[in-house]
Amino acid sequence: MIRTATPADVPVIHAMVRELAEYEKALDEVRATEEQLHEALFGERPAAYAHIAEDDDGEAVGFALWFLNFSTWRGVHGIYLEDLYVRPERRGGGHGKALLTELARICVERGYQRLEWSVLDWNAPSIAFYESLGARPQDEWTVYRLTDGALAGLGGR
Repeated sequence: MIRTATPADVPVIHAMVRELAEYEKALDEVRATEEQLHEALFGERPAAYAHIAEDDDGEAVGFALWFLNFSTWRGVHGIYLEDLYVRPERRGGGHGKALLTELARICVERGYQRLEWSVLDWNAPSIAFYESLGARPQDEWTVYRLTDGALAGLGGR
């Protein structure tokens, strides 16, 4: 059901990134191209990793895209899950749980001590799912982000 992504998966990952962005009401913010995803996942210096969830016929029905982070408090790497997505018609079949289980397995195997991700506060079905697995919100922290003009301004351009 879960396997490591290959270069041949880039088009379906790209399509599912766009589907996820549409679900999150932010499709107009997607700028990533297939070429960029290929380079990030399979280039000379990969910046991210991906796993694919397949149905019984081998069709890709979901994905997890992640990268390593580092905890100065724990002194070890962790996994930051950038995107977890299962196509709506395939939800409820265990694919999302299987993807998270694989990432948790990688953490345990490699000695990573955290598996983290963000979820939109209005996404009640996902929040309930994550909490059913034992995940807890880090509601004492607020995520900040610099992009576009603010990032360029601060960076001196």
